[in-house]
Amino acid sequence: MTYVFVPGAWHGGWSWHPVAQRMAGAGHRAVALTMPGLSPGDDPRALRLADAVEYLTAEIERRDLTDVVLVGHSWGGIPIAGAVRRLAGRLSGIALVSAFVPRAGESMADAMGPEIGGYVRATIAASPDHTIGVDFPSFRASLMQDEPEELQRLVHDLLVPQPGGYMLDALDTVDLTAAEVPITYLLAENDRALAAPGAELAARAGVEPVLVPGTHETILTHPDDVAKALRDQTEK
Repeated sequence: MTYVFVPGAWHGGWSWHPVAQRMAGAGHRAVALTMPGLSPGDDPRALRLADAVEYLTAEIERRDLTDVVLVGHSWGGIPIAGAVRRLAGRLSGIALVSAFVPRAGESMADAMGPEIGGYVRATIAASPDHTIGVDFPSFRASLMQDEPEELQRLVHDLLVPQPGGYMLDALDTVDLTAAEVPITYLLAENDRALAAPGAELAARAGVEPVLVPGTHETILTHPDDVAKALRDQTEK
């Protein structure tokens, strides 16, 4: 199988490298993608959610990948949901790791509620490049709590402001079951960053969550556990 890893907001493919390396070591092909606008030198100003969905789809088609397990972290669940129908014939599974599962017409900003969603919209509108970042105190408290500060700062320094369109746009339709492949939802047991309870998000995908240790950044702090859970849930 080929595992194609999609990162969350502010993250690049680098965030999946520890897990991807372990999957490759188990004999699978592993591809960790970075969405447009999240590499140094990218211009994020005009990017929309449709560009992320198109990039994910086009990369799998360009590489002619088959027997693919799409694996998404956090915001990465949204472009995966957008790409499923087009990629149906190439997929053998979908795995979501503390990932957001959107409703049709619901943007990431919408899902955060009126107060935080309003802040997200205002911040993006005021940003010269139409992006939104995450400050260190928020990151430390919600995404990577209880980890050593040195590690928290190292990861935070790697983050890139998220293109605003990725947070403000919504998918017209959402049907993760359209590909008719098994779906897995791995939930970090100490996750504080999800826009809805993990069990509810897993239920939107039609499954029960499988717990893994760690915080929202479990893919970086507990790659052995995440890789093992992925293999247990997706290997044929």
